[in-house]
Amino acid sequence: MIQFPHIKTQRLAIKLKPKAEKLVKQGHPWIFEDSIAKQNKEGKAGDIAILFDQRKDKVFAIGLYDPDSPIRIKVLSAAPATPDTSFFKQKIDTAFSKRAELLATDTDSYRFIFGENDGFPGLIADVYKDVLVVKLYTGIWFPYLEMILPELVSISKVRTVVIRLSRNLQKSNSHGFKDGQVIHGILPSEVIYFKEHGIRFSANVIHGHKTGYFLDHRHNRKRVGELSKGKKVLDVFSYAGGFSVHALAGGATEVISLDISAQALQVALENGKLNPNTGKHSIMAIDAFVGLQELIDTQQRFDIVVIDPPSFAKSAKEIESAKHSYSRLAMLGTQLVAKNGILVLASCSSRITAQQFFDISEQGILKHKDAFKVIEKTFHDSDHPIGFPEGAYLKCGYYHLDS
Repeated sequence: MIQFPHIKTQRLAIKLKPKAEKLVKQGHPWIFEDSIAKQNKEGKAGDIAILFDQRKDKVFAIGLYDPDSPIRIKVLSAAPATPDTSFFKQKIDTAFSKRAELLATDTDSYRFIFGENDGFPGLIADVYKDVLVVKLYTGIWFPYLEMILPELVSISKVRTVVIRLSRNLQKSNSHGFKDGQVIHGILPSEVIYFKEHGIRFSANVIHGHKTGYFLDHRHNRKRVGELSKGKKVLDVFSYAGGFSVHALAGGATEVISLDISAQALQVALENGKLNPNTGKHSIMAIDAFVGLQELIDTQQRFDIVVIDPPSFAKSAKEIESAKHSYSRLAMLGTQLVAKNGILVLASCSSRITAQQFFDISEQGILKHKDAFKVIEKTFHDSDHPIGFPEGAYLKCGYYHLDS
């Protein structure tokens, strides 16, 4: 492990407005700037925010102060505590125990720490075989890495640790870290090979999106693979071919991976070759909406159509546009499903609730079909536990189209 810089922190005395205080006591991990009623001094990133009850004037929670974010305080504990090695070890042990059932399968890739939902707001830690990739979205964690990382390494038994930084942290030079920096062990190659439920994949842990791959759809990829034997499958917004690879390994006769990134599609082709299959795998490098319409115009039909777009609502002002996009995708996808085929629609926009998404999707289907049957609706895999309402973002619906 590298020698971490010593960053001195201070303790801040904070009182919140009544509504915010109530939310924190109910377990919500975010305190916005305008929710702070009183603060004894200015804070720096990573300073310990001691939250005092308005009426009793007693400590009721602690958090980390973030002057660079509208979410000014990220709550660590809704009870008095000291953020030391023992405190973080207990949180890490608890998080790891939640992954036990998943790790009993033929899977060596998983989300070890899921930000706020595991008590580490703004910190993600993913394991790819023997490599741990830690992504930081806030500077509050730099003073505590020397406590946290050895514990993560010890429990996960990884050999290498890579640190990834958000765009804002990459622009800052105050912390001394670089995006993609190897901070523990040796990384022979930036491409790591791993398994999920026995299916082999690769991830670029230095230059890939997020930590290198999207682990949250693991269960849905497995499910699509189970449905794909003898089927023709379309994987839209395929990125590196997650659904495509499982479909091929599951016995699909033909798979088309469609994505706007030609580079990602080349990775999808390579990932498809990592597992034995006899299916034909082709790619379409094109905008999804344009590509779907082209397939409709050429009267293509598929037994399974999977549409898994990126988040359409990254801010509140994008919500209505996102709803429109989900509706369009449902309508386009419906027109490409063969008789008795399956349409799989997913969303990772936390600002669109599950009920809203399913309603929009089903209304979109009914624009072109008289009826459908819901096969199932799924949410987060077990390594993405939900600890507060905004932490729930993933939803996926499986629809059987009769005609």
